[in-house]
Amino acid sequence: MSTTTPAPTRALDASRTTATAARVLRQLRHDPRTIALMVLIPCVMLFLLRYVFDGSARTFDNIGASLLGIFPLITMFLVTSIATLRERTSGTLERLLAMPLGKGDLIAGYALAFGTLAIVQSALATGLAVWFLGLDVTGSPWLLLLIALLDALLGTALGLFVSAFAASEFQAVQFMPAVIFPQLLLCGLFAPRENMHPVLEAVSDALPMSYAVDGMNEVLKHTDMTAAFVRDTAIVAGCALLVLTLGAATLKRRTQ
Repeated sequence: MSTTTPAPTRALDASRTTATAARVLRQLRHDPRTIALMVLIPCVMLFLLRYVFDGSARTFDNIGASLLGIFPLITMFLVTSIATLRERTSGTLERLLAMPLGKGDLIAGYALAFGTLAIVQSALATGLAVWFLGLDVTGSPWLLLLIALLDALLGTALGLFVSAFAASEFQAVQFMPAVIFPQLLLCGLFAPRENMHPVLEAVSDALPMSYAVDGMNEVLKHTDMTAAFVRDTAIVAGCALLVLTLGAATLKRRTQ
């Protein structure tokens, strides 16, 4: 007598998504080192950066806003890729997808869980930079928080996607030079993108971190929300959504 595995439901369901997010958050609650990495490391890095440039507050103002978006992206990428890989290699995802749980529900649940931590992370880092370390921004700190949160969600999406192509946690970390470092070098943090070689400038125009840095700089220089800021945040959010969709497509590859 044969048994039939229930086919995964394709439509997103709020109860299934929140149940998945709650399960991930319960697991993370028992891993304080991971929580510390996600929540505290960006704050520690900003604190160190401020006093590295203790004699040049203007330098901290110029790069601090950009790094306020870059640090959450990097930490969320690392933690999400490793945590998701553990579930792939342990067979947890395989068991979950054998239940009436759609791939969209699963990816949305992971994104919701890590996104909740991203909100805490971004709020702490933004508050520390603006109100304690004296980051001088012309625009609203709330706009800084918005784009820092979007950057963290982009890091989460990239981590979920990359986990499909790694066979071990060590390999997941190895993806960082391939996925993060080129964006870091070409995002305009070290040199204006318009001063780069035309080929590199064209490549940087296709990388989401470039728009994260541009959006932070818009808040740094303008009192009001500009059209450029809206464009930059929309591109970062769109890239995160696209990568999450690609991440859902990779689940079939690992679970069949």
